[in-house]
Parts: sequence; C-alpha cells; structure tokens
Amino acid sequence: MNSSRALRTAAALAVLVLTATACSTKGGTSSERVGKDDVRMGPGVTETTITLGALTDLSGVYASLGKSIVNAQQMWVEQTNKIGGICGRKIEIKVKDHGYDVQKGVAAFAEVEPGSAMLTQVIGSPVVAALRQDINDKKILTLPLGWSSTLLGQDYVQVVGPTYDIDMVSAVDFLTRKAGLASGDKIGHVYFEGEYGENALTGAKYAAQQQGYSIVEQKIKATDTDLGAQVTALKQAGVKAILVSAGPKQTASLVGLAAAQGLTVPVVSSAPGFAPQLLDSAAAPALEKMLFLVSGYPAPSADTPRMRQLVQDYQAKYPGAPVDSGVVSGWVSAQVAAEALTDACAAKDLTREGIEAAHRSQKALNILDVPLDFTDAAKPSAYASFILKPSKQATGGLAILEPAHEVAATRGYPLPKG
Repeated sequence: MNSSRALRTAAALAVLVLTATACSTKGGTSSERVGKDDVRMGPGVTETTITLGALTDLSGVYASLGKSIVNAQQMWVEQTNKIGGICGRKIEIKVKDHGYDVQKGVAAFAEVEPGSAMLTQVIGSPVVAALRQDINDKKILTLPLGWSSTLLGQDYVQVVGPTYDIDMVSAVDFLTRKAGLASGDKIGHVYFEGEYGENALTGAKYAAQQQGYSIVEQKIKATDTDLGAQVTALKQAGVKAILVSAGPKQTASLVGLAAAQGLTVPVVSSAPGFAPQLLDSAAAPALEKMLFLVSGYPAPSADTPRMRQLVQDYQAKYPGAPVDSGVVSGWVSAQVAAEALTDACAAKDLTREGIEAAHRSQKALNILDVPLDFTDAAKPSAYASFILKPSKQATGGLAILEPAHEVAATRGYPLPKG
C-alpha cells in the first residue's frame, strides 16, 4: 500500500470512529450515552445499574459512626432494589475507607470517582475541603458527612442540614437559658484543629460576642484522648459552661475528668462528639448529668412514624448493632440521593449535570421530619437544631430535650467564606 492510499484509508477509519462515537452519545461527551429508555447516562450509570461512591471512616476516630452510616446506606440500597431500583436500574455503592486521613481520602476519591454517578457520603470536613476543587471539576454531586460552612457555595457539594457554626449559635442560646449565663461570663470550647472544630469555634465566638460572653479556647488533635490538661485550664479560667467539637473519646474524657475535678457545668457537644457506646463507660453517670448535644437531626428515639420505621428496619437488618446518629445521618443522605436520582430520571438526564440540577430544584424536601432547602448552594439547607440528652433508656442513647427550632441569631450570622 502506497503512502497516499494509506493516508486515505486512515482518514476514512477516523471518520467511521467519530461517526460511531457521535451516534452512541447522541451529542453528549464521550462519557455520556443515551439509554433505550431515552435517559441520558453519565459516569456510573448503565442501562441496568446506577453506581454511587462512598468515602468513609471505618478505622479512624469516627469508625463506629462510619460503620453505622455505611450500614444504613447499604440497607437503603437493598430496600430500593427490592422495589425495582431507581429509573429501572439497580443501585450499587462502592465504599472506601480513608480512616479520617486526608491523603488516604484523596487517593480513595481518585479510585472511586470515575465510576460513580454521585457520592452519598464523604466523612470528614477536612477530607471534603481537600477534595473540593476536584469534586467541582469532575461535577460529581457529593453529600459530605461533615457540616462545615466553609463547604458551602460549591454547586456540587451539599451539606445536608445546619452547619457546625450554626449549631454552635444554637448551643450558646441553649446555654444562656440552661446555665443562666450573664454578660462577662466565660464559656470553654474544646475543639479539633481543622475544618470541623474551627468552624464550630467561629459560630461559638460570634454567638458569645452577641451576648457579651468570652470564649476560652482549647484546641486539640484527633489523637488526643486524655483531656486532663484542658479540663484544668478551663477550671482555672472559671468557665460557667463548656462547648466541645471533637470525637466521642474526647467528649467522654472531657466530661468524666471535669466531673472528677468538680467542674460540674453544662457541656454541649457537636453531634459527632457522641456515640451510644459511651454510656457503657465509666464516664456514663457524668455524661447523663452534664452533657447535651446540638444536632440538625432528631434522636433515634424520636417518636415519629418515619423514625420508628427506620429503627425497626435497622434493628432487623443488623441485630445488636447500635442505632446511633450515624444511622440517622446515613439514612438522611441516602434519601437525599434517592430524590436527586428520581428527579433526574424524570427529566431523562442521569448525567452528573442532570443529577445536580435535579438536586438543586428541591426546595422543601422533608426527611425524618426535617425540612431541607437545596436551592441555594451558598446557604445552609437548614437552620433549625435539636437539643438532645444522653439517656441509657432511650433508643440510640439519646432523648430529645428540645425539638428542632431556629434561633433568631443564626440568620444574622455572617457565614465564613470557603
């Protein structure tokens, strides 16, 4: 074959390849196709399956919560597939453990992202912060199991519920009423370094300033489990109440040692700072007496039809497993994903852009009696918080002390820029 004929043959083959590609994608990108049901399909979507991704913590500081979140979402997958899936397609979730390590989280994202339609969980605000640019570049809707307001303002990142700082504004309001604080009083705040703790601190400092209080800061690492030095410092400072934004082990150490030192003041924790297993520890009496939680989600013990059904299903599926806040948050995120995928199917667009657009159309999604508004990526999807109380007698070790309510100061709070 001479060179001119070879060139003509190569050109003809190129035209055939391009034509075939155009026909298979019907005008979409190379990763998009159109199914037999005329639904546009992006990464993670085939004629028979929708694959989702999950980056979780099964070996780090939030391992117990991570396991509950994964279990709840896998239960949702099984129940959904039993009734035909979504858009005539079965649901699958690829789960990767990052152990609450940012670098491992980045590596896990690179492995899971190409074959996923969306991410139903990424545990840890620091992990999500490190992935934020990649998430938006890849246009993959991501539901973090982290609630830092610095994650707001990203089209493809959706914090589900109030953020840590909004919760802390509500917590300071509660302490004002519970502890009878007066202008000039001091509130301690023990918090993890990084996105989670520092975002909670921002809200606490704002709310304290509005009331004339001062915050006594105690920054800790996720590896710190003996908080004796922090308790001593807070006692010497004369704090009238304490906020904690850390993990369950740190909360137990803080409250137990505070009680032992006679610092028996109210302690309000961010939701990730408690696990029901703590009520089997030596710190249990002090926790039941001194600790409160501020949370965007109801306790598993909530006496509502939806929560009762969730708890019943979970206990049947995982006998003996704790029904903790991870079960609730994992289930809520799964329902948010289900709504986005269902609406995207109705619009005949299961591309990543189509899933995000469907999600952003949801103005009053009510899951477990918590209304959520996803239409403005720059604002929290909810401002109302519950106040919960540890109780051995309650399902999941938590009882509802105050129903969800919105504190007026939350709307005036200037959200930090991410």
